[in-house]
Amino acid sequence: MAKVYETNLQVIAEIAAGKEEENDHFMRSLRKYDGAELDARAHRLNTEVSAAVSCTDCGNCCTHLIVNITKPEIERLAVFMGMPEAELREKYIEESMAGNCFINSVPCHFLSGSICSIYSERFTECRDFPHLHKPGFRERFLGTLLHYSSCPIIYNVVEEMKQELDFFEGD
Repeated sequence: MAKVYETNLQVIAEIAAGKEEENDHFMRSLRKYDGAELDARAHRLNTEVSAAVSCTDCGNCCTHLIVNITKPEIERLAVFMGMPEAELREKYIEESMAGNCFINSVPCHFLSGSICSIYSERFTECRDFPHLHKPGFRERFLGTLLHYSSCPIIYNVVEEMKQELDFFEGD
């Protein structure tokens, strides 16, 4: 029988509010584990949870994240949308004085219901979120916790990891 994961955003947010101190203890407990072992565990759990929890059923990250965009991604999106790059930039993109580009609206302009309307051409930061497939899980864990209450994949991966590591709040 397939494992059932929590996907109700309201339930996750309520549970997360009560686990702030526990998660802080868990973050500190990760220091005692080998980084490569934690990465392997996080990658496996991410694969398992992501197979059961569809991002396109949620789309919550698109309602509150500011996404950085590269210039080549802007060029590709302009072609995909069939509009001049200047028009795309004016309508959807903000550029900092340092030349960094990002979506100019939260929630994202391209979110339609819970689905990205440019999914096949979505930006690298969108493709990579929640970043659990990357190395450095322990070092990036504080950033991961920022989305623990709003991303079902992060929430379930963290909770599964606590169980696998036999974590108890007193650890």
